[in-house]
This record gives sequence, structure tokens and C-alpha cells, in this order.
Amino acid sequence: MIPGARIRLSGWQQAAVAVGSALGALMDPRRADLIAALGETTGKPAFEKVLERMNSSPEGRDILLERPRVISSNVAHAWDLPEPTFGAAYARFMGSRNFSPDDRPPVRFMDTEELAFVATRAREVHDFWHVLFGLPTNLIGESSLKVIEFEQMYLPMCLLSVIGGSARFSEKQRALFFKHYFPWATRAGLRCTDLMCVYYERHFDEDLEDVRRKWGIIPCPDPRH
Repeated sequence: MIPGARIRLSGWQQAAVAVGSALGALMDPRRADLIAALGETTGKPAFEKVLERMNSSPEGRDILLERPRVISSNVAHAWDLPEPTFGAAYARFMGSRNFSPDDRPPVRFMDTEELAFVATRAREVHDFWHVLFGLPTNLIGESSLKVIEFEQMYLPMCLLSVIGGSARFSEKQRALFFKHYFPWATRAGLRCTDLMCVYYERHFDEDLEDVRRKWGIIPCPDPRH
């Protein structure tokens, strides 16, 4: 059972929430609640495709069967793992930013429990992807990850987030993004495995570089080199 009350919307209500969320998110890309609502109200067909792919993958089926949640009580052991494991890198990423895995907004606008879980999973593995691709959590880093997320899931929200984020770049940031980050993210998102079919928690104790190689991850190169 996915926590949080689901809200059933009619077609016009869904469109109204989508438009309102899109306008609000474009004005303030830091509003995670608006971005979440936009992702849910525009992303049902994309999440249905992700669900199909997960059902076709052995590891994806395990995720759907067990429905793991990326919450503090389930991932706390990552803080006890040694370097250079994936789990330790995740713990360092979260701790250095004072992030909590419990801070994600709940999924509210999915029609079924199964789709609600897929949308929740997509939201909760976001920080794993930051770690794997070596991306910062600033506007450029988030926009770059949205390019990868779009290529992995085809969520319209991801594309809109890139447009909204890049509109807020300074001239220098925009040049850096389109010269360095965008081409890399396009290549990285196409090359790696189907990231929604990875049971990340089972790989916490593995070497970070080993899992990157196994999943075809190209970490973001340093733009200064």
C-alpha cells in the first residue's frame, strides 16, 4: 500500500491541475509539489510503459512484487557501509546536503495502486541517479538529470522541467549546459540500462564503480577538463 490519499480527477480537472502545475513550476522550479503534480497528471501513459517494462524484467518484477520504499527506516544501513560502496556514496550524498529520503511528496493522482507505486519509485530513486551519474543538486545538475529521466521514462514533466530550468540560467550557465551537460546527458541516458528495472537497495554493498560499469552509467565529466 502506497501511503497518501489518492485523488481521482475527471479529464478536465486533470488538465486544469496539469496547466496550473506547469505554470507554477516554470515560475519556480524549486516547487517539488508542483513538479510532482505535473508529472502525475501528464505522465500516466509513460508510467504505464514503465510498468510494462518492469513486468518484463526479472529484477523489475521483484520490485513490483516487494514494493520497496526508499525511506529512512529502509536505507539507514547505507550509513554503515564502507567506502567505496554504492551505499556509502549514497549516504555521503544525502548527509552532505542534509537531505532526508522521507521528504518526497506523496503520489496523489494515479488511478491504480500499481501505477502509484511506479510513480513513487520513480520519485524515490532520483537521489540514487544523482549519485550514479555524479551530478550536483544545483539547477544545472537537476536539469541534466531531467534529460536522463526523460530518455528513461519519456515523462513530459521532465522535458518541461528542462525548458523551465534552462530559462532561469544565466548566459554563462546556459552556454555551459548546452555545450557540456546536455550532450553528455543525452548520451548517458541512451547508453545506460533501464534504470527503473534496477533494485538499487540490493546493490548497496557493491563497489560504486562496479555498478556503474554493470549498468552502463557514464558519470558526468568535469566541465573544467
